[in-house]
Amino acid sequence: MRTRLAVILFVPLLLVLAVVGTAYVTSVARADQQEVFLDRLSDTGYLVITARQSLIADDPDIVAGDLERYREVYGIGAAVLDQAGTTWASNGLDVADVEERATALAGRRSELRTGLLPWTVDRVVVAEPVFDGGDLVGAVLTVSDAHALSRGIWVSWGLLAVGGLALCALAALLAHRTAGWVLRPVAAVDRAMTQIGAGRLDARIPTSTGPPELRAVVTRFNEMAARVEHLMHRQQEFVSNASHELRNPLNALMLRIEDLSLTTGPAHAAEVAHVRAEAVRMKQILDALLLLADGADRSAGVVTLDAGDLVTHRVDSWRTLAPGRPIVLDLSGPPSWVRSDVTALECAFDAVMDNAVKFGPPGAPVEVAVRTVADVDGATGTTSGSTAGHVEIVVRDHGPGVPADQLEHLTERFWRSPGHSAVRGTGLGLSIAAELLAAGDGALQLELPSGGGLQVRLRLPRAGAPEEAPGVVPHHEREG
Repeated sequence: MRTRLAVILFVPLLLVLAVVGTAYVTSVARADQQEVFLDRLSDTGYLVITARQSLIADDPDIVAGDLERYREVYGIGAAVLDQAGTTWASNGLDVADVEERATALAGRRSELRTGLLPWTVDRVVVAEPVFDGGDLVGAVLTVSDAHALSRGIWVSWGLLAVGGLALCALAALLAHRTAGWVLRPVAAVDRAMTQIGAGRLDARIPTSTGPPELRAVVTRFNEMAARVEHLMHRQQEFVSNASHELRNPLNALMLRIEDLSLTTGPAHAAEVAHVRAEAVRMKQILDALLLLADGADRSAGVVTLDAGDLVTHRVDSWRTLAPGRPIVLDLSGPPSWVRSDVTALECAFDAVMDNAVKFGPPGAPVEVAVRTVADVDGATGTTSGSTAGHVEIVVRDHGPGVPADQLEHLTERFWRSPGHSAVRGTGLGLSIAAELLAAGDGALQLELPSGGGLQVRLRLPRAGAPEEAPGVVPHHEREG
């Protein structure tokens, strides 16, 4: 918008400079020609006096000497004609092709032949009639080369062009600065909106910004920002209160389940294990929902960690929660370092694992792999630097999968496939995982592999191997 406004301001200035400049260079060319013509006219007037004396005395030598000295000093050709148009005296000038001689012999002074362009002016001709007591007795002609005049006009035009370019540059700068001044209030609104979008809900725009028409918009914006800040604070308070109110009963429930497992006979051990698994799943869903509801900046919780270590830890927990489900873990390769929020990544992985365990047939394995994928330059075919690329956590089940046209709906909240409506669940698992990964510059990719089932890729930006330092999750020895 700033560029368009600057162009709107600059084009009229450019047009004005073009019109004024054209008029000025025309005036300069005409003024230079008139100056030269008047100078030659003055010289011719001096020669007329000597020519009159020569014609009256019938002696060409009287004026011949002045004509020769005139040529030697100024290099200008001159000639005197008698009343019949015959050359009376000359310093080498051929008057045969001088049209102005007829005008002078008719008793009139020649006029300036104006050519506005330098290349159209080749010579300057002055023809002056010679009178004696009111009778025409002859004429004086001077013909001078106009190359010096053309050069002078070109030099003047060159200086004007340089000055015009300087004025154009100044006009462009003025238009750009004027556009910036006009749009400064809009820039202030943009900065405030950017700050609010980054989490600074207390950002406001000074009410004195801009013209009166824009101040009303600024006032409405500040009122809207205050309302959004109030609502966000209320939401955060609700999240905090819900966290305490829900976690305490859930923790108490889990303790009672553990007490129940100690007093229940082997015949009911499987049911107790199912109840324990449901309680753990509820805790995971609660953690994920609270994480999503909290809109604060989570960059403080981001650490460098080995994705393989985290996946190993969570797979061990899932083997305990789903003892009848084989989980095959593939951690071949070097450590897979990523920058991520530990809680967010665990919740996303647990949501995907819960989906795989829930929909896989009894006895069918869930395959989990952690891979480091380097970016490849399509033009050169070479891989990027050591920290380029991404890390993939791949979870593959062997369940019924979904039709291809339903694959994109799996990450929608509360959406459930019509073929799996009888399976317990809320339809939030994959949507929660997708949103948690997106918040950390990651992504969730769903695929239908050959052989059936569903394959989910958790893609995370790759990080360089860190040095041992606080805030870094170290790489431990892993088991597959």
